[in-house]
Amino acid sequence: MSIGPPQGLAGSGLPRRLAQAALHRLLLYGLRPARLSHTPGWTDTGRGNARVQVLRVPGRRGQNLAAWLALPAGASADQAAPLVACVHGWGANAATLWPVVEPLTAAGLAVLLFDAASHGDSTREDFSSLPRFAEDLADVLAALRAVVAIDSSRVALLGHSVGAGAVLLHAARQGGVQAVISLSAFAHPREVMQAWLRAHRLPARWPGELILAHVQAVIGERFDDIAPLHTLARVACPVLLVHGAQDHTVPLADARRLQAVLPAGELLVVAGDHDLRGALQPHVGTLVQFLGKHLHASAAPGAAWCADPSACQGLR
Repeated sequence: MSIGPPQGLAGSGLPRRLAQAALHRLLLYGLRPARLSHTPGWTDTGRGNARVQVLRVPGRRGQNLAAWLALPAGASADQAAPLVACVHGWGANAATLWPVVEPLTAAGLAVLLFDAASHGDSTREDFSSLPRFAEDLADVLAALRAVVAIDSSRVALLGHSVGAGAVLLHAARQGGVQAVISLSAFAHPREVMQAWLRAHRLPARWPGELILAHVQAVIGERFDDIAPLHTLARVACPVLLVHGAQDHTVPLADARRLQAVLPAGELLVVAGDHDLRGALQPHVGTLVQFLGKHLHASAAPGAAWCADPSACQGLR
């Protein structure tokens, strides 16, 4: 697909080209998330006995990704640990998923966190998208194959919101994972974009359809091909869908629609909004046991979900 200025604007000649270029720049701006910076020392709390390694991973698009690998006590070449790779949401960063580290490493699981491109400490690009999140995930997973303390045959994915869409897209297209936890996933990106159009009081037909068509051209994917509603049906491993009953960003109805096409797994509805960190506290054992079962690892309950309460605020 072309990623040049959008076609279809009225008029001709220079004014039309200027209008096309202006709309293209506006759309790229809308596809650039605000950057959430890391708080210094954010990995110092709640790590228990985990060993945290800081990594830099070169990506396929020339991006440079910041990543953190938390290894449980005892993980080594002789006792490689299963891996849970985590993907944050739009405009967030790896720190917003830090609360998963202690309970998962306490259960013997290694945890990978990373900043998607244009987020946190990773390099900035001209735009971000769900497919780019999935590409970044694939790049960091490939880099970890050389880590002897990780068992690359036992990998699970966990993602939040856009990150949930990305882990489902990766699992559907790449396979090679044994379980997926999807937090607060939306059903279809077209519906998300249509809600954005309504919020900005842009008519659905024109220029709405022109905008949606151009966004798909820019990201290089059709919305239908990357929609969790469609990718989920092609995921071969068990999936645990988790959604807040009071989610005002992505309605619970989206989770019900995803559940209807779920080949294997279940839906866990929790008392919470789109930010699920605090809401997941009573269910940490369920998440750890789900991962332990499918990664053939210990299903120990793990540690408290939030050793640092401030880390459980503001998940995006």
